[in-house]
Amino acid sequence: MHTAREAKGFEFESALSKIARVLTGQYGVSVVFSPDGPRVERGRIVIPDYEVGDSLSTDVLVGYLDLLVARAKHSALPQLEALPRGVAANLAQVIEDRRVCAQLLDEYPGARWFIGKLRAHAAARTQQQWNRMRWRERFIWRVERALWDEPASGAEDSQSLSAALVAAQDLLEHASRSRSTADSIAAAQAILARIRTLSAGDVNNMMFTTGTAEDIDTDPLRSSFEPLAPFESDGTRASEESAAPPPLEPSGSAEALNGAGMGHALADAQPAAARADSTTQTLRGSARMVMSIPLATEFDVVNDQTGRGDMTAWRELRARARAETAQLKEKLERALSADERTRWRREQERGEIDRPSLAKLATSPGYRTPFKVKRATKGRDVAVTLLIDRSGSMAGRKIELAQLCAAALGDALTQLGFDCEVLGYSSIESPQMKQLYERQRAAGVDLHRYNRLVERLDLQIYKRFGAADLSGLTGIDCGHENPDGEALAWAATRLADHAAQRRILMVFSDGYPATGDGDPLVLRSDLRERVAAIQKRGIELVGIGVLTDAVEAFYPHNVVVSRLAELPSTVFSVLSAMLLKR
Repeated sequence: MHTAREAKGFEFESALSKIARVLTGQYGVSVVFSPDGPRVERGRIVIPDYEVGDSLSTDVLVGYLDLLVARAKHSALPQLEALPRGVAANLAQVIEDRRVCAQLLDEYPGARWFIGKLRAHAAARTQQQWNRMRWRERFIWRVERALWDEPASGAEDSQSLSAALVAAQDLLEHASRSRSTADSIAAAQAILARIRTLSAGDVNNMMFTTGTAEDIDTDPLRSSFEPLAPFESDGTRASEESAAPPPLEPSGSAEALNGAGMGHALADAQPAAARADSTTQTLRGSARMVMSIPLATEFDVVNDQTGRGDMTAWRELRARARAETAQLKEKLERALSADERTRWRREQERGEIDRPSLAKLATSPGYRTPFKVKRATKGRDVAVTLLIDRSGSMAGRKIELAQLCAAALGDALTQLGFDCEVLGYSSIESPQMKQLYERQRAAGVDLHRYNRLVERLDLQIYKRFGAADLSGLTGIDCGHENPDGEALAWAATRLADHAAQRRILMVFSDGYPATGDGDPLVLRSDLRERVAAIQKRGIELVGIGVLTDAVEAFYPHNVVVSRLAELPSTVFSVLSAMLLKR
């Protein structure tokens, strides 16, 4: 099977470039085929280099060109690029594509044929991958269908998706009237907020599966979904995802997941906004917070790697870290020095001359204390913990930059006199815990109250409080899953036990909490509960989202890093601002 470029040849690529120059009115624009398309770059339009088959014709490729030209001419691309990767950005792109294509069709009515061919191609590819798509991707596709006034096919017509669309009908109508990129982004955020409201309280009120429950915020790294056509806006590349069972269609298990009343409420959903609002109110009223309880904790492992790293590797890591944040560290050091409170003790027998006392020295012969002594008091007594998500999805560039970031922060804090600790967490299947689970199940023990059955925590201490040796940071690596709530509670307990006036806990995460044997909705509920409890203890908590906006759902104080290269400098700036705050 040949790719589009191989099949169509250089002449076709050149012809598309000429069309692009005419449509955009820009002389230097060129068109290229690439597997990482579609996208618009400065002076270049990149068309996806799909394999040529029955569904891929010249008309489809011209349709891609029309779409990308519409983006280049009528869309504020920097605004979309500034959005963190995730469902909000994908939804905004879908709304924006419909808007800019409408403008292009007004200018060039002849493009309607090619856009129609592209729509048919996108629909065909979606049908092929429907069973492997997450609920969130299916929802975005249905939104796209609605914006283009296209009917859903039989496979796409599920009760949960229909109920969600009914609940957001007014917002979809508003999105269809978008007049700018900013309008498209705002409409996407409003739709996303409405759908998240339906899941308020961690009740899985829309998604019906016989396996692990999904919703609009399900961890995008627990799927093997392959990128679709541009209209499908999948967001995360398949190469960055791990395999997971495909989502199933609605079944009788809905009642087991949601309660009999909720299952029937949506199964019999009427196509009216009033019925959707009633369903939402019912779900809100029955929502309750749930904690994730492990079957056993005696198999959990805590490994202290403080000072056990390779010193040569540490010196290399430290050199790279200092190169990234040296200027920021110097700036913070100057700010701390300037802001340090200074007090004077007067009426001393030695020290610096206290000028206001000179008059008393002249008028009082027996006066012997015209001096003052400067007493600098430490402006801050702060302990900082860095907690790193070591799940498999962090593998590669993410964990490398997280390690570099931890090295930069740990090195700077140590030099500036702040005590810090660097921790990591993941979970992994435990044979001993699995045996315990099998024995309990064989004995007829009710295991429904547990949410971690066969996996143990794998907790790492790379640098503990009070230690100056940071070489253990060279051992930062990836594990398997990420039970965020339990790991966060462990780190917070260690931090709370450390004597300090202020305590700061920074969490690096690239997705939603997950374990191989736990309900993701319970894990999310558990994380929210633990975040609230930690804040009540006076610990200042910050969630750092690594290429994800998932932290926004759990941490009131959060920072989303949308470009990996900016991770060390961004996090250092955030921590500096917190250290300078009284």
